[in-house]
Amino acid sequence: MIMTKQFKILVMTAALMAPAIGHASENVDSAAREKVADYTASTLFGASTGTFAPYMIGSLNHGKTQMKSWALADVSVVRGLDHDRRFSWGFGGEFLFGFSHKAQYARWQPEPGQWDVTKQGPASIWLQQVYAEVKYRSVFLTAGMKERGSALLNQRLSSGDLVESGNARPIPQVRAGFIDFQNIPFTNGWVQIQGEISYGKMVDNTYNKNHYNYYNYHIHLGALYSYKRCYFRTNPDKPFSIIAGMQTAAFFGGETQYYQDGHQTKEMKFSSSLKTFFKVFFPFAEGGEDYYTGQTLGSWDCRMRYRLPNRDEIFAYFQGPWEDGTGIGRRNGLDGLWGLEYKASRPGIITGAVFELLDFRNQSGPIHWQPNDTPGTPILTHVQGRDNYYNNGYYNAYANYGMAIGTPFLMSPIYNQDGYPAFASNRACGFHAGLSGLFSKEIDYRFLVGYQRGLGNYDYAYPRPRTNTSMLFEAGWDASVLARGLSARLQLAFDAGSLRGNNFGGGLTITYKGEIW
Repeated sequence: MIMTKQFKILVMTAALMAPAIGHASENVDSAAREKVADYTASTLFGASTGTFAPYMIGSLNHGKTQMKSWALADVSVVRGLDHDRRFSWGFGGEFLFGFSHKAQYARWQPEPGQWDVTKQGPASIWLQQVYAEVKYRSVFLTAGMKERGSALLNQRLSSGDLVESGNARPIPQVRAGFIDFQNIPFTNGWVQIQGEISYGKMVDNTYNKNHYNYYNYHIHLGALYSYKRCYFRTNPDKPFSIIAGMQTAAFFGGETQYYQDGHQTKEMKFSSSLKTFFKVFFPFAEGGEDYYTGQTLGSWDCRMRYRLPNRDEIFAYFQGPWEDGTGIGRRNGLDGLWGLEYKASRPGIITGAVFELLDFRNQSGPIHWQPNDTPGTPILTHVQGRDNYYNNGYYNAYANYGMAIGTPFLMSPIYNQDGYPAFASNRACGFHAGLSGLFSKEIDYRFLVGYQRGLGNYDYAYPRPRTNTSMLFEAGWDASVLARGLSARLQLAFDAGSLRGNNFGGGLTITYKGEIW
């Protein structure tokens, strides 16, 4: 691992300044002044034997450490919303700087008519988060880039949400919704509702241009993004309760360039008018892969909870993916994420456990036929299949900076070193398990293990299935005995198999948290 002299100085300065700021804040009379914000200063180090970080180190961390090796400083300042106040405001900002390994990607050069190699990786400095938000009563409004995880699953132990998992960098957007579940009038507290809606703008054009092979498939630039969710929940004070609903996401607008055998064959531009914004919010069937305006996907979600007499909780949940009407109508077999979770009510050697089965092989069958796709055809039969999860014939794959916005279980496009910009193995199945707990008051742990069997996709099936076994062990140490707010976290992980390749690696994160008064 190589670090410049200047970067070493920056890392040491960040580590040394954080305790100094914290000690200074302790001298302020906290009773006389309101806390302005929380700050975090971290140094992240890691290395692995493969081209990229092991799957379980590089996943579900908002796209920060997916390369082979890294030495980064991470600084953030956050003021959270106060849910106890009628009106509250907040903000956040985070940036990272330092060294990340660059991987080699294939690219077609039309003039000499041959393949070339380009090295690509994260910038030496990037803005991870910047946002402002307000809350009035139970409604919030957020503008900017803010990291978000699953609204349904255990973020630390699960394999990841199918629609918004926290696996990719945040997307600039304006989002509004309910802070939490709200009672529906006239139900006497038995039924509650929670929902959100957002519109945003993809800003990964440069990434897509630099990683695409310009030989086959297509590249889309200038996409807009939309997300919406509506969940219903029964009375959570009862021993048994259910959360059920749907979440959807869409790309729309922008323009697409198509390539075949190294030559651009056509270009398509898509509307981003006010009417299009309306049609994305209220989907209308339009046929073909453009089932809705733009690329629309989502999941049916259900989570059941039972509270034991000792206050421990057991959950059973399901997320069913869909790409068009066939998936919405659940004509894609058993495809989805099926999970069980245990959550302890008290600290102990086991505080949580998750086991999940994942299957994405059906995809509404291998045949897709729309009469509108072939004008003038006498065949009027309509057959919808080949859902091709996270891929689309008009838009880029469902990813941001190469990392899946949905589940990382399906291998993200960033790992395709041949420059193929889509999900190469979205027909896959396997399992995932997670365990967390405390070794002592100061030391916690997390253990993840998973197995996957990939078949490729319906367009490009693997000659034979490829498999992968992944494992991660993580231990965290609350080092407040050395300095208040200081902690460290160590990760060790490996991949084994023909899908992701054999890889072993680890990471170390040292963090200092404090308050600004």
